[in-house]
Formats: sequence, C-alpha cells, structure tokens
Amino acid sequence: MITDKKISAVIACYMDGQSIPVMYQRLTAVFRQVTPYYEIIFVNDGSLDDSEEILTALASKDKRVVAVNHARNFSSQNAFLSGMHVATGDAVVLLDGDLQDPPEMIPDFVRKWLEGYDVVYGVRSKREASLFLRASYKLFYRIFQKLSYVPVPLDAGDFSLLDRKIVNVLDAMPERDIFLRGLRAWVGFKQVGVSYVRPERMFGRSNNNLIKNFRWARKGIFSFSYAPLEWVSYVAGIVTVLAALTIVVYVALFFIYGAPQGFITTLVITLFLGTIQLLALSVIGEYVAKIFEEVKSRPKYIVKSIFNDPRNKPRDPGLPES
Repeated sequence: MITDKKISAVIACYMDGQSIPVMYQRLTAVFRQVTPYYEIIFVNDGSLDDSEEILTALASKDKRVVAVNHARNFSSQNAFLSGMHVATGDAVVLLDGDLQDPPEMIPDFVRKWLEGYDVVYGVRSKREASLFLRASYKLFYRIFQKLSYVPVPLDAGDFSLLDRKIVNVLDAMPERDIFLRGLRAWVGFKQVGVSYVRPERMFGRSNNNLIKNFRWARKGIFSFSYAPLEWVSYVAGIVTVLAALTIVVYVALFFIYGAPQGFITTLVITLFLGTIQLLALSVIGEYVAKIFEEVKSRPKYIVKSIFNDPRNKPRDPGLPES
C-alpha cells in the first residue's frame, strides 16, 4: 500500500458500455496496491447504449462503485464536475471512460501527490493516433499556450489527480461553459506533470472529428484568452491608417488629375472593410455568446439517478467487497 488516504476515481462515460467492466477491473486492481480506501465513480453522461444497466449491476455488486446517470449528454467536462461534486476522497483522479487514460498511472500520480503536489496531470509524451490528429493536437496546445493569459501545460488533457482543496475550488465555481484543463491551471497551487503514452480506444471509434476538435479549440481559446479581441483592435488600427492614407492619395489625385475613375478601387475597398467588420463582429459575437451562456445560470448538469451515493455513507470507505 502507498497510502491510507481515500482516493476517488471519477470516470466520464459516454457510449462506453464495453469499456466500463474493463475499467472497473483495472481500477480495482490498481487501488488494491495503492490504498484500502477508495471509491470508483462512473458518470454516465446520457449514453444511448447499455451503460446505465451495466453500471447499475456493478453498483449493486460492489458498494465502492458509485453510478451517476445524467438526464442527457452534458459534455465530458460537466460529467467530471458532476463526479467531483459527489466524490468524498482526499484526492480525486479524473479519467475518460474509453480507457485512453491508463489507470495504471494512478500509483505514480499518488506518489507525486504525497510528495506535496496539489495537482498531478498526465502529459501525453506519445499518442497512438493518426499523424494528422497528433499534429493537430500538438499545434492546438502550442497555439493555446501562446494565446492564453494562464500558463497551460503542453499536451496535458483532463487525466489528472486533484487534491481535495482543488476539487472544492472547482466544484464551487459558478462558471457554466467550462474548459477544465484551463481552470485546473488557473487555480494555481503546486502542480507537476507525469509523462505517459496515450493509447488508442480499446472499443469502438472516437466521436471526435475535425469540426468537433475545432469547436473544442475555439472553446479553450475564447475561455482563456483576450487575444482575438486584441487582434481586432490591431487590425482596426491598421485599417484606419490605410484608410487615412487612401484619402490623402485620392485628394492628391483629385487636385492633380481631376476626379479619379475609381469604381473598381472603391468596390475593393468596400469589400475589404466589410470583411474586416464581419470578422470583428464574429469575434465579439463569440464573447457575447459566452456571456449569454453564463448569465442564463442554468444547471451545469442534471442527475437522473445515483446509486451508492457516498455522501450518504459514514466515512469508512474500507468496506468489504461483496
């Protein structure tokens, strides 16, 4: 055993019915080496497969398994928040339900945590995916790091261990449209990365595609960067200077050659200025949309059912397995 502190694992699941039993077996095997006190929280984020039935069966067999079912799909980010809200451990480990976050890394995370680190995040030293996807992810993280007003670690996803005080801070945040790895960096405290190889999905195919990845990148950038607004200001300044120079040139030509024939030039300038205006409006619209999402103050998620809610139990996680 590494520690006698309680560790909670929160697994965000969507259409991962085949992966859930394997994840349970691997987590159980790992926790037996780490601590006698643990809980495994599966958050079924509105899956359309048999995930709910599988989790109900697991929860009835093992009281350490907590099954949280959402009323619909609210995103993996909100699934993690839902699990953290339920978790009672001294530390919480976040994992994706598709087995791409290897549970076998948990002992390394726990050792770093016991050394005094409040956040231990996994760094993807290698990703088993297509060349295009690998290049896209690496490019995103580097662009995001350059633009963000918070230093966000490169190649670090949601796979991480969070100390209880970090969990409490994240759980108390009123923010709705969340980008968890950005918030994790924003809260500060003592953080460290641990390298690992991210494998391919064990079952099925990923729901991610180019459009979803683009939306994900846009969400992260507009959540933690003012750079797009600054760029619009810079472009507006440059266009203003160019417009002033154009007016000076036209006035000079008027006095030298008379009224210039400039229908095409005028059309090009009009199209150029219209494009700049539309670009500026779209950037402003992104931030307005985020404000709109926040001020509605809707719940981040809706729990349909929960089995083995640990908050209703006395703090004695060392239950015998049934």
